[in-house]
Amino acid sequence: MTDATDTPSDPSNPYGFPPKLVEAQKAAAEAFEELNRYQAKLPWSRDPHDGWEAPAPAHGGVLNGYSSSREPTTGWTDEQKAEYDRLWAQCRETSSIVLTHEHWENFEGPELIAARQALKKLPDALPGLTQDNMAKAV
Repeated sequence: MTDATDTPSDPSNPYGFPPKLVEAQKAAAEAFEELNRYQAKLPWSRDPHDGWEAPAPAHGGVLNGYSSSREPTTGWTDEQKAEYDRLWAQCRETSSIVLTHEHWENFEGPELIAARQALKKLPDALPGLTQDNMAKAV
């Protein structure tokens, strides 16, 4: 049974998302944002690694301007691993709430894809944005 507060005014309109779905999308976006911020601070490898130097290309130049060298790393601490795993689990949990919401049963094919993309771009579903922040930004 659907909660009355979670029913859009027009279920056939992909932009009339139920409030709980919008909240879940925002939570998922915030979880991924938090994971990305945390991951950016971590060493490049979870486990200790000696690193490597990119070999010189056979033609003597640079390989399309890309070098794949990595410095040695001691890897992540147990605390860093635990925090990363917690954040990744949070991402999976919040994403599954969005993906399995009953609202998607109203759509198929390209219309479903368009509706899911519209939800991701909905101002109320974006991480860190509130109506007050949006008014100040405009």
